[in-house]
Amino acid sequence: RAIVGLTGRRTGSIRIRGREAISLPPHRIARMGVGYCPEERGIFASLSAEENLLLPPAIAEGGMSVAEIYDMFPNLKRRANTPGGVLSGGEQQMLTIGRALMGRPRLILVDEPTEGLSLSMVEQVAKLLGEIAKRGVAIVLVEQKLTIALQCCDRVNVMGHGRIVFDGTVSEFESDPSVRAHWLEV
Repeated sequence: RAIVGLTGRRTGSIRIRGREAISLPPHRIARMGVGYCPEERGIFASLSAEENLLLPPAIAEGGMSVAEIYDMFPNLKRRANTPGGVLSGGEQQMLTIGRALMGRPRLILVDEPTEGLSLSMVEQVAKLLGEIAKRGVAIVLVEQKLTIALQCCDRVNVMGHGRIVFDGTVSEFESDPSVRAHWLEV
């Protein structure tokens, strides 16, 4: 929320492709190629899945078409006319990600995409995030399910007390059990 300008006063520095963005409003950050998938999903319950996809304005040239989104998310194609509020949690998450991809972001911020999903949907969302990354979209993933996060990422950052306490590759993270023991286990 802080990166995309959806919090109150922000301090520090947020640089997007070398440009300072800390004082920019959300619409300007979106135009810089940043997509956002909030934890709460932000689905319009009374609109169909397709209407939810078509709702955001075009913010960048070459955004994905609805057909491309349906190719990536076949479940949504089958549920195109279903109200957003009736979709399963996993389908809602796919819709949220698909809606963000319509703007063809270079970077997508994904907050807790597997929260409240069944195990099969968790696996499907993880696979889809991997597919998005293969298409050249950078992903910043905030995820509590470590095994899922490690499947989807190249780098790991662990935060503790508001600071980054570890920054490294997945293999560096996996070879340093002290980080996991000190910061991630209860």
